[in-house]
Amino acid sequence: MTFSIKRLLPHVLILIGFVALSLAYFSPVLQGKKINQSDIMHYIGMAQQQKEFAKTTGEETYWTNSAFGGMPTYQLGAKYPHNYIKELDLTLRFLPRPADYLFLYFIGFYILLLALKVDFKLAALGALAFGFSTYLIIILGVGHNSKAHAIAYMPLVLAGIVLTFRKKYILGFFLTTIALGLEIVTNHFQMTYYLLLLVLVLGVAYLVDAYKKQQLPHFFKSVGLLSIAAILAVGLNATNIMATQEYVKESTRGKSDLTINVDGSPKEVTSGLSREYITEYSYGILESFNLFIPKFMGGGNSEDVGKDSETYKAYINLGASPIDALDGARNAPMYWGDQTIVEAPAYVGAVIIFLFVLGLFLVKGRLKWWLLGGTLLSWILSLGKNWLFVENPQPDSNPITNFFIDFVPLYDKFRAVSSIQVILELCIPVLGIMALVRLFNDFQKDEEKLKALKYSVAITAGLALIFLVFKSFLFDFESFRDDQYIGAYGQPFIDAVIKDRKALMTADTLRALVLVLLSAGTIFMFLKKKLSENLVVVIFAVLILFDLVTVDREYVNNDNFVSALKVDKPYQATSADLEILNDKSHFRVLDMSNEGQRKPARSAYFHNSLFGYHAAKLGRVNELLEFHVYKNNMNVLNMLNTKYIIAEEQGQIFPYTNTDANGNAWFVSKLQVVANANEEIMVLDSLDTKSTAVLEKSVVSENNLKPVYQFDSTATIQLKEFKPNYLKYESNNRNEGVAVFSEIYYSHGWNAYIDGELVPHFHVNYVLRALEVPKGNHTIEFKFEPQVVETGSKVALASSIVLGILLLAGLFFEVKKRKA
Repeated sequence: MTFSIKRLLPHVLILIGFVALSLAYFSPVLQGKKINQSDIMHYIGMAQQQKEFAKTTGEETYWTNSAFGGMPTYQLGAKYPHNYIKELDLTLRFLPRPADYLFLYFIGFYILLLALKVDFKLAALGALAFGFSTYLIIILGVGHNSKAHAIAYMPLVLAGIVLTFRKKYILGFFLTTIALGLEIVTNHFQMTYYLLLLVLVLGVAYLVDAYKKQQLPHFFKSVGLLSIAAILAVGLNATNIMATQEYVKESTRGKSDLTINVDGSPKEVTSGLSREYITEYSYGILESFNLFIPKFMGGGNSEDVGKDSETYKAYINLGASPIDALDGARNAPMYWGDQTIVEAPAYVGAVIIFLFVLGLFLVKGRLKWWLLGGTLLSWILSLGKNWLFVENPQPDSNPITNFFIDFVPLYDKFRAVSSIQVILELCIPVLGIMALVRLFNDFQKDEEKLKALKYSVAITAGLALIFLVFKSFLFDFESFRDDQYIGAYGQPFIDAVIKDRKALMTADTLRALVLVLLSAGTIFMFLKKKLSENLVVVIFAVLILFDLVTVDREYVNNDNFVSALKVDKPYQATSADLEILNDKSHFRVLDMSNEGQRKPARSAYFHNSLFGYHAAKLGRVNELLEFHVYKNNMNVLNMLNTKYIIAEEQGQIFPYTNTDANGNAWFVSKLQVVANANEEIMVLDSLDTKSTAVLEKSVVSENNLKPVYQFDSTATIQLKEFKPNYLKYESNNRNEGVAVFSEIYYSHGWNAYIDGELVPHFHVNYVLRALEVPKGNHTIEFKFEPQVVETGSKVALASSIVLGILLLAGLFFEVKKRKA
């Protein structure tokens, strides 16, 4: 027992250190403050209705009416029965946010390096390099929490896989199952997909190595165990996966029924996102040097260059007051890369890049090829549309990106390809730490290590020197955005900005050069027996922390924190909101105010809004917005029961009451049948939605609808009760007729009942529900009863039970083996 405690103590101390570092970096959380994250502000607006419903009723709703006319809550933090893996995740995230994610970065990477048989001191060093990587800190600053969450569990999944291939079958199997379950529960399938690509590269490396060493039976045994682990992990998350799979087909990530654009021109038909949308955020080839030199391309779109900058002087020369000039200098357009929006450079660190290059010379075998392969694949795919020697890249300019979009399953479901760089941000520090492992062991002679050191210094320091000396010959420091500043302020202003861009690059290149030389000097002194291993680790810990944290703090620091109340309640009701809230009937709101446009989820916080903020809206709703709502087609706004339009004139916000809104439901006198979705959405341009409903011919045949219904002008249908997941109507009609409901059609869960009997319903007017109603008085109900939640919950429960039994069996086997 004493021996076990002695072995465990260093890990416990490091764990405590990770907690302390996480809290120290985000120290305002200790004062009860919260980080002001723009994406989380949008999420709070979108999820307010479902949270209030759960708080009031104690039930979970899987449908919300608060955004985009209505949508499932599957991607808005829905809670599912028997989701025990989520409970484990919440337990692990015991620190205040976002310190909890930083802690997960540290601990996951630490365990990965331990699985690779790295000494705990170097494993802790690697954890610092990974956790403080600038991109990983930046995404916490802007609120990409689910992305950070998914990235944090990546190393843990890899640790389980590595242990399995190291013949630690039981430990590897259980760690992989639980870690992958945690990875999936983060609900960021794009990051999980990128992890899968890295695992495939890892698998190829191990397969080649197993073939060379004639260990193919062990390889396939490991793959078999890992496959079972993956199945169990998926089972633990069955409800979320099944619901997402169902929803994605109906979302903007699925295949559209339209083959035309808004202007009527032919549209690129894909099973996923368009090539242009996928490659919108493509990483620049030259921009890759940001990994080594933070402000190589100026940093972010808005940088603080200070009072001593040329930009500040240019503002003064233009007649700006010192206060306005300083404000301009604090938001200077320094970034001169190709991307539309860049919050900060994806800086990995000059020290860790130097160690990575050293690792290319010192580390041998499958580990190096896996990490190098993952790094190169990640970098190439992050380029998106950019490609070598292509001056004006188009969405199809990069042949590798084209191949993945066209042939690799699911790749076309994700956008912002630059974010795949999270893979190289994981691989580079692993190989960098493995370089120190090889440096400290005796597998290679000191002469070989010195030779590798010389090569590494020549490459990294040499590159920095080239940039320092020849920067003005190699680069023009101009941005495609500069024309707008020239038009506003003149050419002298941009000349001043370019001088500041050069100055930033020079300062950071010199900084990188110094850090490389200090790192190289430390290793040289170690090889000359002037420094001990422990001292080398301490020096590198100081260098890495200085290198990364000083850059991180420029973009995410204490200034990002505000009072908890401001984060928890980010929106304040205006007089217009309060006036609308007095109306307790069921309707929708279109917020056209400036504030509503800047904060599209704001209106969803208070009302049933037509707008919102989400990366995967219902596809048909998004198309209706583009074709009609953004063009203020009043017939379409009326059919959506848009009772209030929040307008703004001369800074005054007020609600306009649309007295022509169709209401909650109405009987139509005519059905206009069209051939396809193109015609259906185009007809809405001039359709009188109060009297006529348009639908596709296929809908008519599928639902056995009659060509003509006798219209009763005295017929009524009234909404009597409404909740996000339930609506009750009373109808009165002397004839059989078709009723249209101002509710979004979604076939996977919404069920219609007439007098308690389940009946079919169908979609009309491109997005709305309709129902054939018998003559007489009837009660009509719509209930959101997603079968996918019920089925998925049963699978999740069964998977949890199986995992529990296997855990007990594994513990029994290990105890029995040790006693033997």
